[in-house]
Amino acid sequence: MNAKQLLLEKFLDGTFAGMTDDEICSELEIRGKDKRKIRDMLHDLVSEGKLYHDYFFRFGTAEQLGAVKGKIQGNPRGFAFLIPTDPAIGHDFFIPARFLHGAYHGDTVYAVPVKSEKSDDEAEVIAVLERGMTEIVGTFYRDKNFGFLRPDEKRFSDDIFIPLKKCRDIPAGVKAVARITDYPKDRAPGGEIVEILQAENEFFLEELSIIRAHSLREEFPELALRQARKVAERKITQEDIFARKDLRKQLVITIDGEDTRDIDDAVSVERAGENYRLGVHIADVSEYVPLHGELDKEALRRGTSVYFPDRVLPMLPKELSNGICSLNEGEERLTLSCLMTVDKNGKVVDSEIVKSVIRSAHRMTYTEVTAIAEGDEKTCEKYPDLLDFVATAVELTNVLAAMRAKKGYVALDVKELHVILNKDGKIEIPDYERTISHEMIEQFMVLANETVAEYMESISAPFVYRVHEKPSEEKAGEFKEFLRSLNIPCRLNPEDVHPYDYRNILQSLEGDPVYPVVNRVMLRSMMKAKYSPVNAGHFGLSSACYCHFTSPIRRYPDLCIHRIIKEVLDGNYERACEKYNGLVAEVAAKSSAAEKNAQEAERQVDDLYAVTYLIDHVGEEYDAVLSGVTAFGLFAELKNGVEGFIPIETLPEDEYEYIESKYRLNGRNHAFRMGESVRIRVAACHLDTLRAEFQLLLPENE
Repeated sequence: MNAKQLLLEKFLDGTFAGMTDDEICSELEIRGKDKRKIRDMLHDLVSEGKLYHDYFFRFGTAEQLGAVKGKIQGNPRGFAFLIPTDPAIGHDFFIPARFLHGAYHGDTVYAVPVKSEKSDDEAEVIAVLERGMTEIVGTFYRDKNFGFLRPDEKRFSDDIFIPLKKCRDIPAGVKAVARITDYPKDRAPGGEIVEILQAENEFFLEELSIIRAHSLREEFPELALRQARKVAERKITQEDIFARKDLRKQLVITIDGEDTRDIDDAVSVERAGENYRLGVHIADVSEYVPLHGELDKEALRRGTSVYFPDRVLPMLPKELSNGICSLNEGEERLTLSCLMTVDKNGKVVDSEIVKSVIRSAHRMTYTEVTAIAEGDEKTCEKYPDLLDFVATAVELTNVLAAMRAKKGYVALDVKELHVILNKDGKIEIPDYERTISHEMIEQFMVLANETVAEYMESISAPFVYRVHEKPSEEKAGEFKEFLRSLNIPCRLNPEDVHPYDYRNILQSLEGDPVYPVVNRVMLRSMMKAKYSPVNAGHFGLSSACYCHFTSPIRRYPDLCIHRIIKEVLDGNYERACEKYNGLVAEVAAKSSAAEKNAQEAERQVDDLYAVTYLIDHVGEEYDAVLSGVTAFGLFAELKNGVEGFIPIETLPEDEYEYIESKYRLNGRNHAFRMGESVRIRVAACHLDTLRAEFQLLLPENE
């Protein structure tokens, strides 16, 4: 064992943990020039990732230094926050610019908490474990000596330096993508231009920039496309049907939005004495996407389909997503079916998961099913075979909704922006609407997801669960303090929160003007749902066991668990354990990351469309609700979900006090609280920041 290895052993056994190089030399009685050798060995061990050091050059393992692993969330003003990987930590850490030490937005790092007069939760980066952004979208500039890319992502705090010899032919002012090639110490990152972005106008250039910034894939590799074309040509044979439960004569329909691009779920429902028989039939995508094949590798890399108003970036090629795997009306399709018998209290008293084959009788929309449920004469005449079907489905929906409410389902009122690009290329954003048919499909899918997850957990099969952990003690405590500030009584124990605690609070405030603000603050107190190989329940649904089973065309976890289920159904339980025990953790982690990335991209593109939509409405007035209160101003949301910002300097007074715990902005004569109804005028729209600016309109008597 050489000297460097011996030195490392002294750290691993704790002897030198947290010591400086001088302290180590003193302990070893090393003096003079030999100190340099110790310092060199220490820095070699740091370079190799075996040791770390903090601002005071105290050395040790990450654990010995009390390091927290997490992801950097940058801020345009140079500082950042550390979002811990371990949710049990319960809070984020503030990182001043001087303590970032070359870490950037999106990087995974180790950071150590430091004492500070300004914050109890300050930290310093001691190591960058993984770079988050390797390609960056921005605007290219250059002078006589060098070029540089200024990132669109303002949370990435430096420009990217481009050597002049690599960018002589690139015109200044173009949108481009730069690949980061090196991270010099105490200097801006270096890189090279890999793509110049081009689009027919500024709007589509911005959309393309968002797609590139999130590294989303537009084209499929040729090998994956070739495999997709081959499997899509496969016909359903009598042998396929013989090996499955034949449900082709059963009345099965699909219910989706008018603009749905892929159809992977269908339902059947009928009365069975005092009970209901519900079938949820899901496209058997795994039949066409073999594990570890080219299609599968690309699907795992993508993780999810990404939906924009003018396009979809699918997880699977259109030959599958719009073809052989889509449950098109009148066509035979291979499916996995969850067949459930549900009693009058909403309890599943019997269930069966089977490989099946169906033929959808109708491709229905939410609008049409709602019209039948409401007795619309014209729609009822068009679909006479669905009258009893829809009536029974509505009955069962109400039964399931009542059951879930009794269990404590947290029915948060969250508006979803629905952006439509019509045939004329004009943007439309209708008012948010949720109908009985939306509730119907949600209740049916949730029940199937629970039933499948519970069965797979009962046999201890490897699985990918959808988990939503309960709020942290800190977040629940902050929410309770917020309620107390509004004099709202609640029986909420932050150390042991239950879904029914949240449900009871919302129920007690129905019809109260304060309901919207409580609803929003409650949402912010909750954890983010994610995928996991270990079941941890789903807090928001008040479900002890949950998964995503119903969308294998657009979500990789669903595709993965379909394969596991089929192995079990075919009697290959041990083989399923052998094949998937190690894989489910990888699928859960990659799918969670892909989902978050896709949601961010979709949200930014929706913001782009919303701002562009409002350009034609500048000067118009609307009713709105205050959806956010900050020290810098107010956010207001229109009825259709479009949001804009009201800068504090445009408010009617000069001085305001921001009370963060109460989500209030107080002036001498005016006070603003999240959830309040206001009247606004659209003042301006800014494509570069994806933000609309509103002007607050006060009542005439003020």
